[in-house]
Amino acid sequence: MRFARHRAAIGAVSAALGLALLATACGGSAAGSGGEGTLVLYSGRDEGLVGPIIERFEQESGIDVEARYGGTTEMAAQLLEEGSGTPAQVFLSQDAGALGALAAAGRLAPLPAEVTGAVDKAYSATDGSWVGVTGRARVVVYDSQELTEDQVPGDVTQFVQPQWRGRVAIAPTNGSFQAFVTALRVTEGDDAARTWLQELKANEPQIMQSNLAILDAVNTGAVDVGLINHYYWAGSETDPEGLRAQIKFGDPGTTSALVNVSGVGVLAEAADSAEARALVEFLVGTEAQTYFAEETAEYPLVAGVPGPQGVPSLDQRGGPDIDLSDLASLEQTVAMLTDVGLV
Repeated sequence: MRFARHRAAIGAVSAALGLALLATACGGSAAGSGGEGTLVLYSGRDEGLVGPIIERFEQESGIDVEARYGGTTEMAAQLLEEGSGTPAQVFLSQDAGALGALAAAGRLAPLPAEVTGAVDKAYSATDGSWVGVTGRARVVVYDSQELTEDQVPGDVTQFVQPQWRGRVAIAPTNGSFQAFVTALRVTEGDDAARTWLQELKANEPQIMQSNLAILDAVNTGAVDVGLINHYYWAGSETDPEGLRAQIKFGDPGTTSALVNVSGVGVLAEAADSAEARALVEFLVGTEAQTYFAEETAEYPLVAGVPGPQGVPSLDQRGGPDIDLSDLASLEQTVAMLTDVGLV
């Protein structure tokens, strides 16, 4: 794989979704206007990560994909602004929250049961409006030359304690951090989430722009710990076990053990598109699932596909009891982060 190839292309996600949720749909031609044998995909996932598997789909299906790439939040915002006039037929999202926001706005078509049934129901929408593609676990990355694993909290809410002042790196504009805060709001309530953010900010965290920047900072000893997704470490071009930076998974049952998903949905106007359905089926098929496990070190969500090396299996994660469909309130999270002064 590896992330070194894609490092320059992976950036922070914009915080525009909250504004877009208030926007009215614009007029124009209906979705699915690409014509027979073509498909317009809006991707909130980086081209370097998903481009190769999209190319395989084109080769095997004969369907031409016009992929438009951007941050997940900005792409979801664009879809909400475009409304029924969007040219998009399929949306590939970095996290469940953006898909949930689109579903709540009535912008996604129900998927067939045989598609959603390919994935454990815990990793797809309860109403069948989207299906998970890969699992992405939150972890703490730590400097193994300064800390032992036992010294690293398994609950990230403990990083507001005085001994961690100035020692924790976060990427508050990044979609995965925002999804975690949304999960904290859902599980603990807005007041508790706001208090944690305020105390975290007061503890002088190191603000960075991406998970990769955090991993690099910990691996060079510039910062002691950071909050990232597991695959940035597991997918390192260098054997991750040999890195100075090591990872600790969150305590089972806590929000720190959250496993979010990348996922895919079909736009409402493309409900009858054979091309759109073919792409969704391909993404939850064995070939694509194996690609993600081997090339991006993400957790496959289809039974029988081996997971990435060097990390616990998905069924050992013990994540919080949370419906990923409830992570749709991203705009409230962005507003909270802004109000607290972290973005």
